[in-house]
Amino acid sequence: MDGIKILKNRKIYISFVVVLVITVLFSPIRGRFNLHYQIGKPWVYETFIAPIDFPILKTDEELLEERREKASLVVKYYNFNDNIESIQSTKLAEAFTGTALSSEYLAGLYHHFASLYGRGIISEYANEVGDKGMIIIEKNKRAVQVPGKEVFDVEYAFEFLKYRMSMDFPVVDNDSLFNAYRVQEYIVPNLIYDEKKTEQLNLQAINYISPTKGMVYTGEIIVSEGEIVTAEVYQLLESYKQEFENSIGRSSHLGGLVLGRFIVFAMVLAMLFATIYFTNIWVFKGFNRYAFILLLFALVIFITTIVMESNVLILYMVPYSVFAMYLLAFYKNSFAFPMYVLILLPLLLISSDGMELYFMNLAAGTVLFVSQKHFSKGWLQFLNAIFIFIGLVVIYVAFRLLSNGTLSSFDPGILFYLGVNSFLVVFAYPLVFLFEKIFKFVSISTLKDLSDTNSKLLQQLSEVAPGSFQHSLQVANLAAAAVREIGGNDVLARVGALYHDIGKIKNPQCFVENQAPGINYHKGLTPMESAKQIIRHVDDGVELAKKANLPEVVIEFIRTHHAKSQTLYFYNVYCNNGGNPEEKEPFTYHGNYPHTKEQVVVLMADAVEAASRSLQEYTEESISALVEKIIAARLAEDQLVEAEISIKEINTVKEMFKAQLMQMYHARIAYPERNK
Repeated sequence: MDGIKILKNRKIYISFVVVLVITVLFSPIRGRFNLHYQIGKPWVYETFIAPIDFPILKTDEELLEERREKASLVVKYYNFNDNIESIQSTKLAEAFTGTALSSEYLAGLYHHFASLYGRGIISEYANEVGDKGMIIIEKNKRAVQVPGKEVFDVEYAFEFLKYRMSMDFPVVDNDSLFNAYRVQEYIVPNLIYDEKKTEQLNLQAINYISPTKGMVYTGEIIVSEGEIVTAEVYQLLESYKQEFENSIGRSSHLGGLVLGRFIVFAMVLAMLFATIYFTNIWVFKGFNRYAFILLLFALVIFITTIVMESNVLILYMVPYSVFAMYLLAFYKNSFAFPMYVLILLPLLLISSDGMELYFMNLAAGTVLFVSQKHFSKGWLQFLNAIFIFIGLVVIYVAFRLLSNGTLSSFDPGILFYLGVNSFLVVFAYPLVFLFEKIFKFVSISTLKDLSDTNSKLLQQLSEVAPGSFQHSLQVANLAAAAVREIGGNDVLARVGALYHDIGKIKNPQCFVENQAPGINYHKGLTPMESAKQIIRHVDDGVELAKKANLPEVVIEFIRTHHAKSQTLYFYNVYCNNGGNPEEKEPFTYHGNYPHTKEQVVVLMADAVEAASRSLQEYTEESISALVEKIIAARLAEDQLVEAEISIKEINTVKEMFKAQLMQMYHARIAYPERNK
């Protein structure tokens, strides 16, 4: 009946519809290319004739080869400096002033010297530049591309000047004259290399590579029925597929596209709904838990859509496996894993490489489900990231092999994207605590921190009420073992058990386990007064827990560990002293009935552990009888009327209690006295 009541909550269905409508409207509305083909396999459809004109895309290998070729042809950029020529010409004229050389010789020398600077002089070896092809010279704010062989280097310019002067004045000993006047010192570069502009220009050249290499026109046969799909035909089909998804698929039959997407997304959400219903219906009761799953589903769609509109390759960088981590933080593996499998399904519909991305991230998430348990703290998280990276790479390589049986289409650049993907998982972990606050969750990490007995509140309990602290430790061990056996959250049960009696901090001597020998706190009090003091520890515990900012889910263990039972000791004393047996109210706890398995088990473990201390002997029969009696009493008192636990699970819990108590109270050897 409780399950039916939960499903009557309108918010469940309203949120379902709201998420469905928003995701359908937000996701890209485009048609899908539904023809399937593979290199080396026959074309199984009718002869495919191009319905439109479309460009032929270059393959990844062709683009990569062009980039390599462009990168090898480095075009250097130089700035032409006018001042250097005038300075060096002046110095040369001063050197030859007052010589006996004829004016014709000097005029020829100055003319050829100026012509060197007119063509340009560079610092490096000219033939090296010439071998590279062209260079760019910026002169008078205009950049001109010229062959590298047309400029001089310093050595070549000097030799060229001597050659021209020897041709014009063969009777003059130019070698001796040039050496005597050190003409070579006046030849310096006037083309200054600009490294920054060279890098910019070559980067633009590498990036600006046409992605196409021709056209297919309407009416051309692309592939015939039964024809083997070759690499060339495959590329034609891929080219048409991209044209279809970018143009035709966006514009045709918009209403039908929206309707189809609406139905598919509704189906995925319905699968989510059904999985929750059959595996953990109580998620619907805590609406925040249901809303969180819907949020993750919507985030997959939003992130995929936004990234696809900017750059499809970046999808390889998106760490979808963080959604597995977020689910693991708040849900058990048995529930979190099917949720993760389902919330990734939109990838298949939205992305053109949806199948590949889906299985890559499914593999990464699966790795995380396995490794997170062991590598979730400190630097070990980076080991987790490495395992995720390996999972991504393995599936990526597998899909490359599936395409044509070789790794020819393997793009090493994708490894960078996958590396970023896996390591972003580490840096996305702090968002767990943000979701914890927004949705009022308690993560496994937080529970583990709370289970540390060195925490302030538990330390105070151990110092002020050591008997109650020891009792809480034993209850925690009993409850955690039993809850683990029935598939509950054993960490939550342990934490709830550790804090269930913290209210005893305020009045520790009121409880027999904390009383010093010979001291009876209740001496002189009436049964009603004693019961009032005992019952107060629940309200005191809730007050202390709230001051310590304990999560509500932990505080609920304090409220439910006695439910609405009676303080039987003082109630029986009251009745034996002539009191009215119908007057139970003063002896009844004002707590809540337990709902979850964890709360039920802590309630039973608390009662069983406390009662076990009164046994005269610890045998299998006495412990078994005690456990049966205590739990039967709780059932008879209707303390479990609102509990989500079955009779089968209660029987399992009883057996675990018996086994645990036998270990706790095992027989000990009496050491013999040594003979004197």
